Amino acid sequence: MDMKVAKKKLGLKERYSHMTRGLGWDTSYQSMDDVYPYAKYEGIKIHDWDKWEDPFRLTMDAYWKYQAEKEKKLYAIIDAYNQNNGHLSVTDARYLNTVKLFLTGVSPLEYMAHRGFAHAGRSFPGAGPRIACLMQSLDELRHAQTQVHAISNYNKHYNGFHEFRHMHDRVWYLSVPKSFFDDAVTAGPFEFMVAIGFSFEYVLTNLLFVPFVSGAAYNGDMGTMTFGFSAQSDEARHMTLGLEVIKFILEQDPDNLPIVQRWIDKWTWRGYRVLALVAMMQDYMLPKRTMSWKEAWEVYFEENGGALFKDLARYGIKMPECAKTIALEKDHLSHQTWGTFYNYGAAAAFHTWVPDEDEMNWLSAKYPSSFDKYYRPRLEYWREQAAQGNRFYNKTLPMLCTTCQIPMLFTEPGDPTKTCYRETTFKGEKYHFCSDHCKKIFDDEPEKYVQSWLPVHQIYQGNCFPEGTDPTAEGFDPLAAVLQYYHLEFGRDNLDFEGSEDQKNFDAWRGMATRNT
Repeated sequence: MDMKVAKKKLGLKERYSHMTRGLGWDTSYQSMDDVYPYAKYEGIKIHDWDKWEDPFRLTMDAYWKYQAEKEKKLYAIIDAYNQNNGHLSVTDARYLNTVKLFLTGVSPLEYMAHRGFAHAGRSFPGAGPRIACLMQSLDELRHAQTQVHAISNYNKHYNGFHEFRHMHDRVWYLSVPKSFFDDAVTAGPFEFMVAIGFSFEYVLTNLLFVPFVSGAAYNGDMGTMTFGFSAQSDEARHMTLGLEVIKFILEQDPDNLPIVQRWIDKWTWRGYRVLALVAMMQDYMLPKRTMSWKEAWEVYFEENGGALFKDLARYGIKMPECAKTIALEKDHLSHQTWGTFYNYGAAAAFHTWVPDEDEMNWLSAKYPSSFDKYYRPRLEYWREQAAQGNRFYNKTLPMLCTTCQIPMLFTEPGDPTKTCYRETTFKGEKYHFCSDHCKKIFDDEPEKYVQSWLPVHQIYQGNCFPEGTDPTAEGFDPLAAVLQYYHLEFGRDNLDFEGSEDQKNFDAWRGMATRNT
């Protein structure tokens, strides 16, 4: 008589191996190089894909259960927040402009990350990184969806939330984050992983999500805070994946080191330039602030990032050269960026304003060596002019940096009184840059960056008007045409916060919610 023998339960490591390495195979009638054409052309040498280690060892069945549980909790909170008119619990209607900037500038990037990781996963011959990329691709898609769902409630009550996808591809300042991801997804799979998986997710993501999510919590935005925390639990895996990518590549072959170092230098700087939008949000757009941009940079990059690069030193990786420039800019970045948006508030999809006296005092305390000397006098002058009915809007278009696509608003490192300007000539054409680092990135790959879609150039060429527009018509207003192309309504979606429809509605609705009528 045969005896039944209990089947041995697979351990976590064995089960993970079956669900990853066990799903891979080598081709027989097609060349592996033909099936994975992007695996070698960047010059990265991989000798053993099985050396890839995923510290989480998460299988797909466990992944779905874990994410489904998070979804239930997330949407329960979002629904409760919406049903209880949670939008009236935020500190000040000015805060809503922070959410507008996040929706138009960041949420579409989550979707691009989804596409990028899906493509990178398809490009790797190793089963381990393919599975890791698949999970991160799904995470990024989920992040885009939950952010849109959470923020959509504001679209019922306030202006500027209505056309975020349309705006992302057209509005001038949104070309900054858009170009960052367009640059990454058009690189090879290894560079994409260093760009997004390491330089952004591991080195810079805390500077985006922690101040934003903490700012939402401090300002009473329960919906945004909840999707932020839900996404952050995924970010732990993403950061680990990014670090694993670096270590895996460097351990495979010594020839990979200079390539990876160049990518880290490039993408740390490119990511930092995108974070200029976060810097001004943190210092100027949150009515109730958590920490200054300078403090956040010191904690999350100089301290945490410094420890990371010390750990990577054993592989030969060095702290990016741009860190020296950033250290000199951290006292000035947010003030210079906000000043630019204040000037161009007629062409933005959110409102701007001059901080009040208490807020200026907070900025003075956080930036004792720079704010009172360079920026307070300018803000006070703008406030005086606005009180006299002379609120200033710049009607000219600024020169843009060819690489990061930000207006030439930054100053020379160490000299905040002089605009930083660099230029180079390629094939008889002159190109402009906001820094030495942007110029170097261009000089390394000029054929790529000469294709940059620069909004200011496109506007001057007549490519940012609605179809059928006649710029030669009598009384033609180019700004009105550009705003129509952006799907922005002049006077509702832009201009100063003071006197805006959003301010009036919020004050009226808050009054109805808190007082007898």
